Amino acid sequence: MKKLVLLLLIFFTFIAFSPLLIDDPGYISIAVNGMIYELTLYTALFWILFVFLIVNLLFIVLRGGFRFSLGTWNKLAFASKSRAIKDFEKGVAAYILEDYAQAEHLFAKSAAPADREKVGYLLASSAASKQSLSSNSQHYLTLLDNINNKVKNNNLETVLVTIKLHIEQNDTVKSRKLIDDHHKLIGHDARLLSLDIDLTLIEKRYIAAIELLVLARKQKTISEYTIKQWENVAFYGAFEQLMVEKNAEELSRYWNNLPNKVKQREEPILAYCKVLAEQNITEPLNKILLPVVKKGAERSFLQKMRLLPLRNPDELIITVQKHLQKDPQNAIWLSCLAHLAVSNRQWDMAEKAFNSLVNLGEAHYDNVDLLAFAKTLQQREQFEKATQVYARLY
Repeated sequence: MKKLVLLLLIFFTFIAFSPLLIDDPGYISIAVNGMIYELTLYTALFWILFVFLIVNLLFIVLRGGFRFSLGTWNKLAFASKSRAIKDFEKGVAAYILEDYAQAEHLFAKSAAPADREKVGYLLASSAASKQSLSSNSQHYLTLLDNINNKVKNNNLETVLVTIKLHIEQNDTVKSRKLIDDHHKLIGHDARLLSLDIDLTLIEKRYIAAIELLVLARKQKTISEYTIKQWENVAFYGAFEQLMVEKNAEELSRYWNNLPNKVKQREEPILAYCKVLAEQNITEPLNKILLPVVKKGAERSFLQKMRLLPLRNPDELIITVQKHLQKDPQNAIWLSCLAHLAVSNRQWDMAEKAFNSLVNLGEAHYDNVDLLAFAKTLQQREQFEKATQVYARLY
């Protein structure tokens, strides 16, 4: 623009002052095809400058127009992608705000145009799953399956979410295939190991799950609480499976072959005892429980032992009574005695133990105790008192 203004100033300055500078205008003759054209020097210079200015002006205008056209084309070409990115961002906001219907719609609409197919379909599937729309969720997972989900460029997170969504859809075949495709990473990534354990339990491959739990205990990022939950399901499932599909002898052999550190943990012990109690296998059951109770088990173990379907706990009752002789107001042993008496259908003993427990105050008993107490009172035909105990539960 500055160049154009400068050229115009030179041009008009020339026109204004040239007649004053030169008295003789001079002439220029041009011969073309027998024709002679005569121009004054001023006229020739005028047209030369004029043509030069016009050419520069056209160049500036055309160049600016080209730039404008290119910018306009870019806006038109990428307008749909820009809208898709905005829709994707709106979908993220809707997902956070738990508007899953809107989130699903926006993710499904924007995933491909925004070049975010993997994340978009994953989030759309998750949003559909939150709405219990199984067919929709499965549809997005099918679209996702058409995309290469191998681990590339640290893309393991996408694989993990895909496996989790397949598990939620009860699609164990695809979940297992994805896990097996990345099996080498299980020892290095706790998240993949966790999903493998979850899936293995769903598949009811309990012994295989127990083997995976050995790896899980080496992972610092997996909590003890989570491992205990897995152990409850895995060990009980394995013991019950051995009992049903094989026999008590095979169950005993498997238990005896477990490492000692496993047999000393609360979850495996209680799972084994539960299966033995359900099958009314008394001798090996007492062989495990009696030493633990005599030694004085931890509170959590005794609380869980209350739920075992024991049928002939005479020896255990005697052992607990010995603890109570030393400490008659011990709430843990009173609760334990009361529940053992209920299992043995000794209602009088159970009522006395529960009364002593309740008299210690609310801090010393829980709903499990109250339910068993109410059952005991019903058996003793003390229905009004049983109703009062049930009322404490609400």
